[in-house]
Amino acid sequence: MDIAPDILGVVGNTPLVRLSRLGREGRAQLVAKLEMLNPGGSVKDRIGLVMIEDAERRGLLRPGGTIVEPTSGNTGVGLAMAAAIKGYRLVCTMADKQSQEKRDLLRAYGAEVVVCPTAVPPESPESYYKVAERLARELPGGFLPNQYYNPQNPEAHYRTTGPEIWKQTEGRITHFVTGVGTGGTVSGAGRYLKEREPAVVIVGADPEGSIFTGGIHPYKTEGIGEDFYPGTFDAALVDRWVRVSDRNSFLTARRLVREEAILAGGSAGTAMFAALEVARELDERALVVVLLPDSGRSYLSKIYNDEWMRQNGFLDRFPLLARVSDVMKDRETGTPELIVVSKSESIRNAIDTMQKYGISQIPVVANGTARSISDIVGSVQEKTMLDRVFREPALVEERVERLMEAPFPVVQADDDIERLYSELSGGAAALVAAREDRPVSVITKADLLEFVAHQRRRAR
Repeated sequence: MDIAPDILGVVGNTPLVRLSRLGREGRAQLVAKLEMLNPGGSVKDRIGLVMIEDAERRGLLRPGGTIVEPTSGNTGVGLAMAAAIKGYRLVCTMADKQSQEKRDLLRAYGAEVVVCPTAVPPESPESYYKVAERLARELPGGFLPNQYYNPQNPEAHYRTTGPEIWKQTEGRITHFVTGVGTGGTVSGAGRYLKEREPAVVIVGADPEGSIFTGGIHPYKTEGIGEDFYPGTFDAALVDRWVRVSDRNSFLTARRLVREEAILAGGSAGTAMFAALEVARELDERALVVVLLPDSGRSYLSKIYNDEWMRQNGFLDRFPLLARVSDVMKDRETGTPELIVVSKSESIRNAIDTMQKYGISQIPVVANGTARSISDIVGSVQEKTMLDRVFREPALVEERVERLMEAPFPVVQADDDIERLYSELSGGAAALVAAREDRPVSVITKADLLEFVAHQRRRAR
């Protein structure tokens, strides 16, 4: 019979799932490694038992001993499962930014939780790293696995995560994207994949505020990023870094569950955002594997709570992830998508075109067509034309280039409307580009205002 000896026997061998909806943003194949399907709910299940059994073999942990570990939550659960099976006491220190669900989960497994301040340097005696070190010294039989410096951390991923991905993709993986915290996953799995195929690109996803991509400051994404360089991290294995804001991490995690029905944590949103950035640059031959480290069940009071998101400035004032394309759809029909004038046309023709379609500004092209953004060389606007033509009526017979202004700022159709608002705050209109930089529309302040008014009306 195929029966595991205990819960630790079902750690690993998590599935790969194709992201067919989010993956539509690019041509590359995009798949996710679902680490939340480990029994403790995260990728950290892989390292808990390995570190404890190594300590037992080396005589560092004896029966009746106490395991002490600084954790953002997930490693604590992995250790808690092993401690429960083997009969050890577990004390976890955590930063106060970690969710209440994580503290409650650790206590459910029987662990003791000591909460420490986030806004202190790692060397401070109040930091959750230093408090753990002190407790490990003071408690009888204390042992500190120290995932940040324990070589069994990356070794576990070298022996399990890397080989699983290689086997599941039949060696066709071209890019591996993962968040980086202790560095165990990227170093262990990355080393295995590089040994099998040196051309595999290892991408590190890093929160804004983490030391790995510079500029240390507080951030709210949990479980990844650091304010020091862990000993378990091999920086030479990372081919490329993608720096991701808290806002993009959390909104991308929310997209994952809405579009792919995958409930994942904030660090998974970080990795997913980075994977989408990378995948957009690749063709259909690429196979991008993104590791999603944990479930969103531990973040229901935070990133999946609209009020918390709004209070922290992460949730749009409009429907979740409203896009520029939504503003385009919301406009009245009847006007062609994109109207342009050539710089060699007369100003009179430009005025006639404005009157015909009831518009106040038009992009100017060099040769009459606008196949790409580069074809657009300027713009003409009603207000400027009136000022000039009123003072100098003969100008109507001149070429458009005489009154041409700078091109409109460009936004992508899949940009959120916060970006559109930002661009419109400095001008009257913005040019919308679709895939392959093809210009498709002009959106004005009036269009955005009408969209906002409609959303408010629908909300009531």
